[in-house]
Amino acid sequence: MPIVAQSTETADWVSRFADDVIEESERRAPGKPVVVASGLSPSGPIHLGNLREVMTPHLVADEVRRRGHQVRHLISWDDYDRYRKVPAGVPGVDESWAEHIGKPLTSVPAPKGSAYPNWAEHFKAAMAESLAELGVEFDGISQTAQYTSGAYREQVLHAMRHRGDIDAILAQYRTKKAPAKKQQQKPVDEAELEAAEGSGAASEDDGSSTAGYFPYKPYCGNCEKDLTTVTSYDDDTTELSYTCTACGFAETVRLTEFNRGKLVWKVDWPMRWAYEGVIFEPSGVDHSSPGSSFQVGGQIVGIFDGKQPIGPMYAFVGISGMAKMSSSRGGVPTPGDALKIMEPQILRWLYARRRPNQSFKIAFDQEIQRLYDEWDKLVGKVADGSALPGDVAAHARAVGTAAGELPKTPRPMPYRTLASVADITAGHEDQALRILSELDPEQPLASLAEVRPRYDKAEAWINHHVPADQRTIVRDEPDTDLLKSLDEPSQQSVRLLLDGLAEHWSLDGLTHLVYGVPKVQAGFPADATPKELPAEIKTAQRTFFALLYHLLVGRDTGPRLPTLLLAVGQERVRALLGE
Repeated sequence: MPIVAQSTETADWVSRFADDVIEESERRAPGKPVVVASGLSPSGPIHLGNLREVMTPHLVADEVRRRGHQVRHLISWDDYDRYRKVPAGVPGVDESWAEHIGKPLTSVPAPKGSAYPNWAEHFKAAMAESLAELGVEFDGISQTAQYTSGAYREQVLHAMRHRGDIDAILAQYRTKKAPAKKQQQKPVDEAELEAAEGSGAASEDDGSSTAGYFPYKPYCGNCEKDLTTVTSYDDDTTELSYTCTACGFAETVRLTEFNRGKLVWKVDWPMRWAYEGVIFEPSGVDHSSPGSSFQVGGQIVGIFDGKQPIGPMYAFVGISGMAKMSSSRGGVPTPGDALKIMEPQILRWLYARRRPNQSFKIAFDQEIQRLYDEWDKLVGKVADGSALPGDVAAHARAVGTAAGELPKTPRPMPYRTLASVADITAGHEDQALRILSELDPEQPLASLAEVRPRYDKAEAWINHHVPADQRTIVRDEPDTDLLKSLDEPSQQSVRLLLDGLAEHWSLDGLTHLVYGVPKVQAGFPADATPKELPAEIKTAQRTFFALLYHLLVGRDTGPRLPTLLLAVGQERVRALLGE
């Protein structure tokens, strides 16, 4: 794949960060692969807000790769974090999971019926599947594996030896008054509020206790929970004593051989920056405020002889249509939920076209149709060379990576058309193929494979995100009462439509016909442009459309009329319109 937008004038945000990352990597670690990082906590379904934690460094890493550099994109699975709460609405999970609060995520049972050995693996698997579909290459690192294998032993011992220095850094912020919160885009309901909160690690305690400051927290040897308090530590012998407030258990261990615990978050994160040599890692709003983990980590990382990564703050990702989604599904939609209704290129584009500090929304409601229209328009502009440089760059990042283009729909018909057809045909693929073939009779579809996966995404959206009362149900019988009540002009409009059906039976033809009938009735040519017509023609068109919707589906509105007419079929249209 080509380098995207390198010049200063046309560079997009990804290219600008790639410039900085390459320069910084050559300064810190010349000749070594560039390291970018993300961190994800599999404490429950990993939602679309968390995806920004991955997509931001992915897009930068991919641009660095396009320029011929070696890159490692690390995803630290924070699966050794404590289990904080039982998330709502997760299938196979009930209130009994509350007994595991305080244990490492890898020690919590997976939801009932899961194929995975524990809670963390269950939710990691779903995210990894989505990332593969999105074309995201990464090296996954299990923090459970790192800590329990002793990989961080020297770093843990070093942190304990320098606990006074760490405590002094943290003390600079403990007494400071928290700054007034800036007005952010407000989450619209509890589920979106949950997304805005982040993983919860940002609010974790920093290791202070009445016995002194200790940056290491053991998991209890009896109940496995982290409700422990370190009571003493000896630097020479590395003997550490702790008690558990949950079960009363107490023991003394040697940190030179003990692997059942972890550094507190504000120390753990900068330790990893130094250990992995991370050059670029973004952070969410919850980690980026004054005195929070990213700022404090910038000082603590020096204790481990490391440097803070380049790290933009990323803004909130909202959801359009949350209120209409079933509350039983639980929490905020995941990347997997989004990929059921939109192609990976579209989801990549949403993250690529906005700078990390810009909020945006992902559509699960009718707005997804407008989003697809916007995307298809962009694709056309890129093809004919009329797109702006920044839009060209975002498009290139959406459709593929340095490894090549992502799989795509061979014949991408408009999403709203596909959704209408899926709605009207209610799962009958032969009917769907018939209608879609009639959209362009000169180039009929040979099979639905030509419009997949886009057709499947549109069908999933119709079936799972459009309320039942908004679905299209074609009448079984003509509305004889309405037909009898029509005045002469209305009867004439229906007759003009029926007379033109056979000649105009294609998507373009029917579009011309339904818009043309009111024009002809008013004495204008059917192909007259809006500039040539009085304003009342638009009113006449709306009235005519509403009449057709009532006669065909019993409502004021519905799918676009040309698509609806094709879907119903010429013979049935004639019957419902009283012929």
